[in-house]
Amino acid sequence: MGFNRRQFINSIAIGSASLAAVPISSVARTLLQAAAPPTKKAGVRWRNWSGSQECLPAHRLAPKDISALQTIIAEAQGTVRAVGAGHSFTALVPTDDTIISLGRITGVAGYDSDKVQATIYAGTRVADIGQPLEDIGQALINQPDIDEQTLGGCLATATHGTGAGLSCMSSYATGMELVTAGGDTLWCDGEQNPEVFAAAQVSLGSLGMVTKVRMQNQPSYRLRRESWVAPLEEVLDQAPALAEANRNFEFYYIPFSGMCMADSHQPTTEEIFSTEREDTNEAVMTLKSVRDWLGWSPKLRQFALQNAMEDIEREVVVESSWRNYASERNVRFNEMEYHLPREDGLKAFAEIRRTIEENNLDVFFPIEVRFVKADDIWLSPFYKQDSVSIAIHRYFEEDHLPLFQAIEPIMRKYGGRPHWGKLNKLQGSDFAELYPQWRDFLEVRRELDPSGKFLNPYLKTLFT
Repeated sequence: MGFNRRQFINSIAIGSASLAAVPISSVARTLLQAAAPPTKKAGVRWRNWSGSQECLPAHRLAPKDISALQTIIAEAQGTVRAVGAGHSFTALVPTDDTIISLGRITGVAGYDSDKVQATIYAGTRVADIGQPLEDIGQALINQPDIDEQTLGGCLATATHGTGAGLSCMSSYATGMELVTAGGDTLWCDGEQNPEVFAAAQVSLGSLGMVTKVRMQNQPSYRLRRESWVAPLEEVLDQAPALAEANRNFEFYYIPFSGMCMADSHQPTTEEIFSTEREDTNEAVMTLKSVRDWLGWSPKLRQFALQNAMEDIEREVVVESSWRNYASERNVRFNEMEYHLPREDGLKAFAEIRRTIEENNLDVFFPIEVRFVKADDIWLSPFYKQDSVSIAIHRYFEEDHLPLFQAIEPIMRKYGGRPHWGKLNKLQGSDFAELYPQWRDFLEVRRELDPSGKFLNPYLKTLFT
């Protein structure tokens, strides 16, 4: 989310406080109150970003190079799991045995200017890839809206951005190196070990530990990002055309408001500039306050939100591509995201909206809607399916289960596949029905890791 919010924040705090008879001083205290830091526990406990997953492993290791990583994996007893930024909400990391960070093995390992490719260490955060690539005249073809994740984690879960003509990040990987269960290195691409590569592009870290990735990039480019507010029906009418006309397009629906925040990107040669930019995290906490004050009355809530949002000005930012994709996310949440067939995505969204608002379900986070191109990766949620991705968020301190349980059947009804890193209730048998090459993946996985060294309890329920 990126647009001018000062008017929004000021007017909604004052207007909603008036409607709910809350003193302005109380409003200010609510908006400025910081969340209490989590209680520290003894040991080397690991938690994901939202705090919904945790474990107390026997070993937490960060090898200094790939040779040290090989030794650790070869000698490890029990389960070994890679850990990145902890931005997955599913139980991909937790184990009582060994978790390994590649945070000391990062950066660009090499590049090919003619092919516009770069080999990047998998432990590199997406936020730390942009400048080194720009220095060699390259840029990632697309990025997600959070850039704290490691490259390896992005590929393992088919992390994506938005763009009707752009695929998930895994589709731009042209080769990768893994350290296998025995501690050996294995390179795979379309020519060397092609079946391993087809499985490794999206693997949930279950084949081995990915150490290097060769990415197909494009020459460095700038994007003009425009963000604006519009009524929901107007955005829904224009969304298919906007998705086709813009390199990147997405929208966020504010529950109980009838209003959307839309966002588009187009390549440009303009000079770098920006209109006034406000803190997205402050806006989210304002939405929480409105929910807290007016959640008892959907009509008052809609009145307050619509009045506050109608006059928000369009925001424009021209920047290097990698600086324009991501937004800083400091307000923690848990998330469920499904990828639905393109032809059914907006119908599913409309039903989700009705379900939330007609039942006054407890949510204030915007509902995010993005567009992603199909690919042919075995475990990609976009396998042979142009998709609309719909993401539902719930504040990390609040129980997400009632909301997600109400919405997930709608996602499944329309043939959706869940994001591998986002919460869902599917089992291995469900995924076997959704993925035509599920058994091919299982066969490659068993060949590479017959003892299940890379399977934690959650992955065992899926792959065994």
